[in-house]
Amino acid sequence: MTQALITKDGRRLTVEQWGDPRGHPVFLLHGTPGSRVGPRPRGAVLYRRGIRLLAYDRPGYGGSDRHAGRAVADAAADVEAVADALGVERFAVVGRSGGGPHALACAALLPHRVTRAAVLVGIAPRNAAGLEWHAGMTPANRHAYAIADTGADRLAEWYEVKAAAARANPASMLDFLDPQLPEADRRVVSDFGIKSMLASNFAEAFRESAAGWTDDTLAFIAPWGFDLSQIEAPVLLWHGTQDVFAPIGHSRWLAERIRHVAFIASHGAAHFGAVAVLPRVLSWLAVGALQPGESERGRWTGL
Repeated sequence: MTQALITKDGRRLTVEQWGDPRGHPVFLLHGTPGSRVGPRPRGAVLYRRGIRLLAYDRPGYGGSDRHAGRAVADAAADVEAVADALGVERFAVVGRSGGGPHALACAALLPHRVTRAAVLVGIAPRNAAGLEWHAGMTPANRHAYAIADTGADRLAEWYEVKAAAARANPASMLDFLDPQLPEADRRVVSDFGIKSMLASNFAEAFRESAAGWTDDTLAFIAPWGFDLSQIEAPVLLWHGTQDVFAPIGHSRWLAERIRHVAFIASHGAAHFGAVAVLPRVLSWLAVGALQPGESERGRWTGL
């Protein structure tokens, strides 16, 4: 079910829902680049797990209007606007890859509404003290961030070339990614259903332009607009040890700075392993809040 909502400042946000309409509400915040139709469990899986899954195009992607100059923190207001419009009071959030920082923003800035949060193969702030931020990243990612450091116009121009190719042939983004994929990711992406979902995801992401991709990247390297110490909800961090797009050191750094956290390092998995683990993560998110003094650390080695 697709809906277009209008924010208080007059922007359009395009929203999608799947699963059990009476189930536990969970916001799925898509990757970078991405859209609301990105990889997700089938509707039958969501029904069995009692999940009402909500996703929206971040500004500049798909059917959502651009919000130029947005910070990572701005995602919290957009998620709250969607929740208000849909009559959802309390909810969990999960962000995959570039959606991870935005999920943390929701946990930090909406403490009265977010029950739990999960970040799958996420990244740390660019100014993360003690973290070699680019270490282990694929050359294409390092190149993109180097361009971003020179200014928004050059980055937008570089991304638009790839976005235009994806509009003409959505599979071109998979061709661009393929040489960079470790074997663990190549096995995941070779699945026909996942490959088809990824192609649709990129086609929708770039339907109008590469603005969302540009604005995400600029937001990641700028101050995020919140502090990790603000997060009170339980947080699950999952990361594949072979990830070359968002190296696992980012999640290790986050795990040391989030109060109620479980950090799962999945040996042999890589970036797209997050697609396979998502159903189990959604089940964790649907559980109620922790009791005082209760800890999640170390419980989820099975993931």
